[in-house]
Amino acid sequence: MNVHTRTLLTVIGEAALEKKLLADLETLGAPGWTISDARGRGGRGVRSAGWDTEGNIRLEVICARELAERIAEHLQQRYYANYAMVCYLSDVQVLRPEKF
Repeated sequence: MNVHTRTLLTVIGEAALEKKLLADLETLGAPGWTISDARGRGGRGVRSAGWDTEGNIRLEVICARELAERIAEHLQQRYYANYAMVCYLSDVQVLRPEKF
């Protein structure tokens, strides 16, 4: 099997930011993304699930490391001070590198 390393950027944040986050990803050149609803507890308390503006979303992007770091830095500078959000990076192995 021929695998290739890419970076998975995972962002968990307020659902109210979804449209802004997607616009940012488009502008920054993300090749694609996946969004799902999320729930949990963190520094800002318990967050419910659902697609309304009260819940959280989990946004995932697989791309080159440099792009993942650029997106994460942008999100940190633009949203961290005023919104509940965390980002983390993971190395992943992909089978179709041309998609990422």
